[in-house]
Amino acid sequence: MSPQATSAGTVLILAPAGRDARLAASVLEQADIRARVCEDVEELVSGPPEAPAALLLTEHALTTQLRGQLKSWLSRQPLWSDLPVVVLTGHPAGSDKKRLLAAILAELGNVTVIDRPMHREVLVSTVRAALRARGRQHQARELLERLEEAIRERDQFLAMLSHELRNPLGAIRNATEVLCRQSPPPQVERPLAIVDRQAKHLGRLVDDLLDVARVTSGKIALQKTRCELGEIVERAARQLERAIEQGQLKLHIKRLSGPVLVEADPVRIEQVVSNLLTNAVKYTPRGGTVEVTVQAQGQDGVIRIADSGVGIAPEMLANVFKMFVQADRSLDRSQGGMGIGLTLVRLLVELHGGKVEAASAGLGKGSTFTVTLPLLASAGASASEQAVSRPAAVGRHVLLVEDNVDNREMLQALLEMDGHRVETAADGLQAVQRGLDLKPDVAIIDIGLPGIDGYEVAQRLRAELGDRVVLVALTGYGMPEDRQKAAKAGFNVHLIKPVGLPELEAALQR
Repeated sequence: MSPQATSAGTVLILAPAGRDARLAASVLEQADIRARVCEDVEELVSGPPEAPAALLLTEHALTTQLRGQLKSWLSRQPLWSDLPVVVLTGHPAGSDKKRLLAAILAELGNVTVIDRPMHREVLVSTVRAALRARGRQHQARELLERLEEAIRERDQFLAMLSHELRNPLGAIRNATEVLCRQSPPPQVERPLAIVDRQAKHLGRLVDDLLDVARVTSGKIALQKTRCELGEIVERAARQLERAIEQGQLKLHIKRLSGPVLVEADPVRIEQVVSNLLTNAVKYTPRGGTVEVTVQAQGQDGVIRIADSGVGIAPEMLANVFKMFVQADRSLDRSQGGMGIGLTLVRLLVELHGGKVEAASAGLGKGSTFTVTLPLLASAGASASEQAVSRPAAVGRHVLLVEDNVDNREMLQALLEMDGHRVETAADGLQAVQRGLDLKPDVAIIDIGLPGIDGYEVAQRLRAELGDRVVLVALTGYGMPEDRQKAAKAGFNVHLIKPVGLPELEAALQR
């Protein structure tokens, strides 16, 4: 038998008349097709665990008992499998028995019928055709497995890239924040503002790239709650105050109806609004206007962001939400970008069951982006009406665990400027010892530590100190499984580098 025949798999043969089975096996073997005769249905269904290449039956084998066992056996084949079944029959075409047989065979799936008298060439060609189809299934399965492996490798690479970029980004952003709070001299203010702005821009690019990969691979889990769109818009706008001031832009936020309540992930919707506002600010010339309106329309909540900027060419409107598409809206392309921010906006809005649309009268005539989200079924009180007043910020005793010297020093400086008493540790074992000795209110712990990692640090501190200490994970890894692992280790909060001071303050005031 040829090596090719061996690699093709085995054709299983079941026929009550042993002579039919042996004859069919002999014909197939002579054609270099490996075959094995099963004496009965028990031998068929309890044979070797490897998946067969095809199944050859005679109609006499299709007893009621066999049909039930055969269906059960076929259902246990791999999910990618569509096992070819070849049936030999002697019923004339159009007969009642032939129609009954067809109905029975329909339950078995991928079936080919050969009419008797059976010619050797017909049997061989039919089985070979079935095996070729089976081979294509194997190739498709192998291709799918290679694709899945490539996606896993991509995700691992992006996670590592994120981690490696976030550490220096965090140090840069925290350092600029420290300098900004120290009333720098006028000649330093502008360069410092540029460093701060560009560091934040780079951080957004890293976030967008990772989030697109997560959404497209189904790894973003929305944390939905009742939220008010107007409040989300105002929070996003506050983040851009400095950029708006530097561009001498006029920003108008208008609420055209009462509270607009939706059930959504407020962090992700704020990300959507922030991306759209950033785009509007980026592409609006100095002295221009950005107008944001929020309103309820029918069953939908609508956010509309319109700018007086450079506009979008008509031929680009249909493509602005596609991956890596970057409309050449400024002739020198000075604003840059990878063309993924609007893709992320579309993906996040669609995850919420909404839609986003772009409109522009043409180049130089501004752009309008409209986000539509389903309104909450029962509105009730707005998020602002339900909000309880937060207590004033209180200085905390904080243990900061970070092995990166620059990040540790800058975070310590920022926290101490806000009135917190900060102790530090540079590795996992030192963190455990200091945590047990100091018994801090809050421990901010980097995950990637020398000695023992942040997860084990958290487990040991939680076991000894109980719930009296708030544990905050500080990491460059932000996949859902990373958050789950942090929660399992005992962390109360999971923060992704570069972390902003408002996020840190919220964690410290828990």
